[in-house]
Amino acid sequence: MKYAWLLFDADDTLFDFPRAEANALRWTLEQSGLPFRPEFFAIYSYCNQQVWKEFERGEVTAQELRVKRFRLFFEESGIACDPQAVSPLYLRNLALGADLLPGAEEIIGALRGRFHLALVTNGLKEVQRPRLERSMLRGSFEQVFISEEIGAAKPSRDYFEAVFRGIGNPPRESVLLIGDSLTSDMRGGLDYGIDTCWYNPGGKTTDLPVTYQIARLTELTKILR
Repeated sequence: MKYAWLLFDADDTLFDFPRAEANALRWTLEQSGLPFRPEFFAIYSYCNQQVWKEFERGEVTAQELRVKRFRLFFEESGIACDPQAVSPLYLRNLALGADLLPGAEEIIGALRGRFHLALVTNGLKEVQRPRLERSMLRGSFEQVFISEEIGAAKPSRDYFEAVFRGIGNPPRESVLLIGDSLTSDMRGGLDYGIDTCWYNPGGKTTDLPVTYQIARLTELTKILR
């Protein structure tokens, strides 16, 4: 068997992050006595993605990320509120979002016991660990690597060095990274010299030389036969 370790990204690979994000934003605004409109979803998602890209590039810290995304969102949506006060409530609500994407529970159940499984995520610790424990995937991963706890984020070499130390420094050819993000997962895996599997349900295109590409998580069974 070629691969011994499978490294799975969390959000938008196994977890339904857009659903968790939308629910958390609505609950947070309502609980804070702030106005809510459906168009706020797109505004917040855009602001959040921009700040996460800054985080991946090392331009902001995890603590700064928590607040900056809400500062930008409030500016764009015209809401007068202290982002520092709202951020902790949002994180608690986001941690409740443990819904999985189609095929996630099935594929992890099929692979568990046959491979060593680890979760590799750029998420925040007070969100990712509670979500995992609430989900049907709890107990499925031998190791969980969260960028905030490591002090480095995908796609940096420092992040992957920490992951490999944590899993006992196996040969790189025995490790496969599965994720949806070209900038953090695929770029990071390629730069570190490990095989990559791009989860691409939307049928996007890329010039990156990813090793495999799948539209459904259950397609992994064919790759890993």
